[in-house]
Amino acid sequence: MAGNKIQFDCQRRDDYGNALEVIPSIDGIPLTDLIDRFETEAGMQPAGDAYGGLFPQLFRLGPMEDYFHGRSADVLGMTSLLGCGCGELGCWPLTARIAVTDELVIWDSFQQPYRMERDYTGFGPFQFDRIHYDDAVQALSADIRSDNT
Repeated sequence: MAGNKIQFDCQRRDDYGNALEVIPSIDGIPLTDLIDRFETEAGMQPAGDAYGGLFPQLFRLGPMEDYFHGRSADVLGMTSLLGCGCGELGCWPLTARIAVTDELVIWDSFQQPYRMERDYTGFGPFQFDRIHYDDAVQALSADIRSDNT
């Protein structure tokens, strides 16, 4: 069994028309907190409170099953896991490669595409049990569907 647990936390953002914001949590800690801590400890500038969640409905990310399995990745094979703290996906994203096997889903090769000189080799990789990961993505999809009704 893989070492990390994933869940997708949803909350409403009043400053985005009450849109649903999705923040992945790893082992019970929001990814925004994990990356803030890593960047701050690494002395990266700017760092801290730079990232926010994703807005699947506003940015038309498509089916969450495709998105969080890396099938919606950009041409370099990267998927945005977080957007900017301002809410814009393209402003200050945190991207990673999502690799999927029969047993695991792995997030690795993290990068901040506007600061390519940053070294994220000490961040992750995060390995998730495929069954539990798929369950978390399906729960997220259900939350989004129920939000649309």
